[in-house]
Amino acid sequence: MNAKSWRARTKRDLIIEVWEALDCESVGAHELEQIQHALVGKFGAGASESPAAIARVVADEGAALRHPEVFEFDVKWRRGELAKTSFGDGLDFSDLSSAFASVVKLEERRLRLGTENVRSQKSEVRSQEQRLSKELRVAVAAARDDCLLRARSQIFDSQQREQAKEVSEWLRVWLQSPELFSDWLDLRRRSPEYRAKFPEDNED
Repeated sequence: MNAKSWRARTKRDLIIEVWEALDCESVGAHELEQIQHALVGKFGAGASESPAAIARVVADEGAALRHPEVFEFDVKWRRGELAKTSFGDGLDFSDLSSAFASVVKLEERRLRLGTENVRSQKSEVRSQEQRLSKELRVAVAAARDDCLLRARSQIFDSQQREQAKEVSEWLRVWLQSPELFSDWLDLRRRSPEYRAKFPEDNED
């Protein structure tokens, strides 16, 4: 499939055009990957879309999705995107214990960036710190998307889905009010509701 041969002028139209050209009975990882390649080939690297976003478009057009395969491919893709950032290293939000250790690391990185930004007198250094702060937020947003997908997936059991939903809420609060996050999380983990829902999560 030559990128130059596609007639579509928008990403959505290209997704549909490539799906129709594939002439497949159902859509899974292989088909989504081919559509991703076509998007990048036609519009450039910045035009890449997540497998879940592509799947929603073709499903709206009547495509039958191989749901477990689509989900697993999307999770793998998101984790790969997160790993490309310097802030993706060592972060794991797969369960409550790992998520707690990861948000501690997030706070350390956020506070370090804030301190370095205040101390810097050079505009180019401040600009770099602001870029890194934005990159950190992008990494957290990607991790939250991953949690939300797991919370909705029937591949995981009910307890795993509840944990993913809980961690997604942690990350939502972090994104909205990072300066209040530590106090909020401490109160949240001490609350009777949390203790009843997650008795296995022993506070450090």
